[in-house]
Amino acid sequence: MQLPDSVAGSALAHLFTGDALAREISWFSLPGGQTLCEAGERADQLFFLRTGRLGAIRREEGQEPQFLGVIRPGEPAGEMAMIAGTLHTATVVALRDSEILAMPRAVFLKAAEHDPAVMIELARLMMLRARQTATRTPIGEPSVFGFIGASEDARVRDLVEALAAEITGFGYSVTTMGEEAQHAPTEWFSNVEQAHDFVLYAAEAGQTAWKHIVGRQVDRLFRIGRGDRAPPTQIDLYAFEALESHRFVDLVLIQPADRARPTGADAWIDAVRPARLFHLRQGARDDVQRMARTLAGLSIGLVLSGGGARAYAHIGAIRALRAAKAPIDFVGGVSMGAIIAAAVAMGWDDEEIDWRIRKAFVESSPVDDIAVPLIALTQGEKVRMRLKEHFGDQEIADLWLPFFCLSSNLTSGNYQLHQRGMLRRALRASIAIPGLLPPMTQGDNVLVDGAVMKNFPADIMRSMHLGPIVGVDVTRGKSIVAADVARPDTVWRWIFSGQWRKGPPIVSLLLRTATVSTARDIAANREASDVLILPKMDDVEIRDWDAYDLAVEAGRAATEEALAKLSHAVTDLRRRPSLADVEAVAPVSASPG
Repeated sequence: MQLPDSVAGSALAHLFTGDALAREISWFSLPGGQTLCEAGERADQLFFLRTGRLGAIRREEGQEPQFLGVIRPGEPAGEMAMIAGTLHTATVVALRDSEILAMPRAVFLKAAEHDPAVMIELARLMMLRARQTATRTPIGEPSVFGFIGASEDARVRDLVEALAAEITGFGYSVTTMGEEAQHAPTEWFSNVEQAHDFVLYAAEAGQTAWKHIVGRQVDRLFRIGRGDRAPPTQIDLYAFEALESHRFVDLVLIQPADRARPTGADAWIDAVRPARLFHLRQGARDDVQRMARTLAGLSIGLVLSGGGARAYAHIGAIRALRAAKAPIDFVGGVSMGAIIAAAVAMGWDDEEIDWRIRKAFVESSPVDDIAVPLIALTQGEKVRMRLKEHFGDQEIADLWLPFFCLSSNLTSGNYQLHQRGMLRRALRASIAIPGLLPPMTQGDNVLVDGAVMKNFPADIMRSMHLGPIVGVDVTRGKSIVAADVARPDTVWRWIFSGQWRKGPPIVSLLLRTATVSTARDIAANREASDVLILPKMDDVEIRDWDAYDLAVEAGRAATEEALAKLSHAVTDLRRRPSLADVEAVAPVSASPG
């Protein structure tokens, strides 16, 4: 039974393809989209992938599904749980038609006793994967991407060639293929994928037969449309069932070069139902580079926590990242962190962010429209009007950068993820601190501040892309002390001192209650963040909207300090080795010791 040359000589491959255990090994075909093993099932077999590709996915309650990586021909699946005799921790599905060899656990353990090289090789692989997990290094990232036209004039091949040029500049080997490969045999595709770090397939809108082949041959699929055109009345899927069912299909909209803001994305999303949406301006190399980083696992996702006035520190962090030439490719946040994240997604530069935030929150308090506290201490009108003034009627789907924010859905008891709809309404829900601002409603659902249920959503960012995550958490350290909630000596002195503009002391209590994180959440966020920035905020009270400059400086200083400790550029923190890197290291790895 033939295997790829790169793995055919390994001890593990020999175990599965040799004659000695032929009767003990079962062979079966697993159609694309089918499940090999489910998380929670007992691991009583060792699987070995002969042809095709598998994907490992972990789903945890209350969290977005996490794509763990690709399993390629010549690699085992389920080996850790099988050796330990435990349950599978991830679900493994066929990303395309695959051939699987399976060996019962008892047979493997007996065979390993007679051939220690098998166990040594498997132990080496397990240690490597465990080390990659601990250091957050990519494990089998997708490397074969397909791009198919959904608009007649999308010019897919031009985009794919531009992406290949950028990825080559990152130090990887890339090849692109179009309709000329339509009649190539299956073995040819396998050989091409083994010989390059990345393979990009391009199919124009009219190349129907080739689009069907591309949809069955890739790890992830991108549909290409024109943002200045309405979507076709009918868009065929073309994508393999596994890609659709596990949300490995994205949408790229090409926008006119002179367009200040994308428009019309909602119609395309309704037609295509993509997992992610990307806008690319014609002729804009910056946009192509951002897309190339996403494919190569070098994109940077920025996550900003809530924290009342302390969230001003996020502005300093953004300034420091931009000064360090660290690109921001995905952005998300909660509460006040969501507002700063939205400013980045809007494309505002440092100066525009500065004057807009000052005008909206610093020059006068956004929460001094005190109300009879039937639902909240304030009417929330000042916040609503300021969000409208600065964000207008902007739709989330029409932002240049992929963006999300969170609110807490008190009706369902879970967080609400906002990736579509009017931006200012999503932001208003995300900052609706219970008791301070009136809640937002969405149908029958009651939405309040996202920090109530998830104040630092690094795990959600991890589900959106495979590159490094930079997280800025402004809720750590001394957040509230007795003096912050002390009753004023007299109401009149409190009013004449101007302290009333911050809101009564109960505001500090409500803000801190809404943004406090459990030790478990903090540990999970640290694990999900490649660069965790913790500005020193002890001197900034959570409702001190005047402490802008102090908080911004704290964010800048903490970010510069965190970046100075890195041994690599932020984009390279999850960098996968190229084939050339592996070949260069191989002789060293084979040496004694």
